[in-house]
Amino acid sequence: MDVKVVASGGAPVAVVRSGGVLITDGQTALDFMAAVCHETGCLAIAVDKGAFSEEFFDLSTRIAGEALQKFSNYHVRLAVYGDFSGYASKALRDFIYESNRGKNILFVSSEQEAVAKLSGEG
Repeated sequence: MDVKVVASGGAPVAVVRSGGVLITDGQTALDFMAAVCHETGCLAIAVDKGAFSEEFFDLSTRIAGEALQKFSNYHVRLAVYGDFSGYASKALRDFIYESNRGKNILFVSSEQEAVAKLSGEG
């Protein structure tokens, strides 16, 4: 896992390039969040979608809800970046749409967009 802090005029954002699956359930989400926040001091994290198990994107497993609730409970903003067009699930598309209407959990196409939105510049 490669972590860097980007401070581009707004709030600092921890940018994580996972290099593999890091989040498979609520506990691994909590461990990930705690490690990144402790290491960087940031309360906003941008992470590539490869950090999440494929089961995360199948909403029937409830992993997404369980994992993302951890970020919400601890007031840590999260942007997941990558290409989500390969998922055919209407429920997932609706979930992403509704998440993006808020400011705490976002699904975006690029690292740059994730940083801009989390830092308050986008």
